[in-house]
Amino acid sequence: MIGKLTGRVDYKGSDHLLLDVNGVGYVVYCSDRTLAALPGRGEVAALFTELLVREDLLQLFGFPSLYDREWHRLLTSVQGVGAKASMAILGTLGAEGVARAISLGDAAAVKAAPGLGPKLAQRVVNELKDKAPGVMAMGGEVLDAMGDTPGSAAPSPAVDIAAGGPAPRPSSSSSTQAEALSALRNLGYAPAEAAMAVAQAAGDDPSAETPALIRAALRLLAPKD
Repeated sequence: MIGKLTGRVDYKGSDHLLLDVNGVGYVVYCSDRTLAALPGRGEVAALFTELLVREDLLQLFGFPSLYDREWHRLLTSVQGVGAKASMAILGTLGAEGVARAISLGDAAAVKAAPGLGPKLAQRVVNELKDKAPGVMAMGGEVLDAMGDTPGSAAPSPAVDIAAGGPAPRPSSSSSTQAEALSALRNLGYAPAEAAMAVAQAAGDDPSAETPALIRAALRLLAPKD
C-alpha cells in the first residue's frame, strides 16, 4: 500500500498531478483545494495517499494531511459516495468544513459540493454524525505524533507543501478542536453532543484557543432556562 509520496511536480492537470519520485512518475488525483495549494512544476511536494483498487482500475488519491485522508475514508464509507464525490466534498469544504458541517447536521453545506444531491448530502450527515467526533479527535493526535506541542501554531498544509519541508499537517484549529472535544468528553458529555458544540463554537470564533473554545462550547451545552 502506498501511503505517502514525496517528489517533484512534473505537471498539474484539472483533477490530478504527475509526481516524479526518484524517476518514477505517479499520477495522483487531488481535490481542487489541494491542487491549488501545490507548488509549480519542478518543485517538491508531499502528499498522503489512498490507493483505490478495482478489477479494472488502480487510482491514487492525494491529501495534504492524514486528517484529510481520514475524512476521505469516512466519506467513502457512506453508500453512494465514491472517491470522486468525496474529493468534491473535501475540495469544497476542506477537512475542517466537513467536520463542522457534519457535527452541526448541516446537509446544505455538504450539498454545496458539485454533483451532490440533497438526499445524498443528508445521508452523509446522518450516517457520519456519530463518527465525526472520533475523526475530529484524530486531528490533535496527528499533530502530537508529528512533534507539535499542544496549542502551538502549525503551518498550513499549503505552506508545508510549497516549502518542500516536513510532511503536511492539519491546521492548528484541528488540534484546538480536538483538545476541546477531549475535554468535554472527559466532563461526561456524549461524543456527538460535544462535537456539535465544539464545531459551532469554532465556527463562531475560528481563532479561539483551546480554553476559550471549551468555555464557548460549555455555554452552548448549558441548560437553557
